[in-house]
Amino acid sequence: MVTKQFSGSPEDADLRRADSLAREIFSDVANKWALLIIEAVGERTLRFSELRNEIEGISHKMLTQNLRMLERNGLVDRSVHPTVPPRVEYTLTEAGQGLRKTVDGMCDWTHRHLGDIEDARRRFGA
Repeated sequence: MVTKQFSGSPEDADLRRADSLAREIFSDVANKWALLIIEAVGERTLRFSELRNEIEGISHKMLTQNLRMLERNGLVDRSVHPTVPPRVEYTLTEAGQGLRKTVDGMCDWTHRHLGDIEDARRRFGA
């Protein structure tokens, strides 16, 4: 995967530009699995199997891909302990904790508006 380089220009931070670094990062983290992983890890340290048990419906492949992407973007730290079998643990970085505050806000918004959204979907389908 080719990753855009941050040059310090305002264009890098412009989400409206298709070629911006900000858009690439936004595209990476704005998916349901990434958001659910961030919410599940929270302030804890979890092993891969614990994370998979926390997030109903996520496949081994999706969890692996998203954890790698979150690590690549500096949102998750991956620690490998030299045991047999190897023990791998995941924690959120400072940047990951910052994003978690936004994810928590999205979760709160979802809970507050669940009934309204359900009503709108029902009307839409009628």
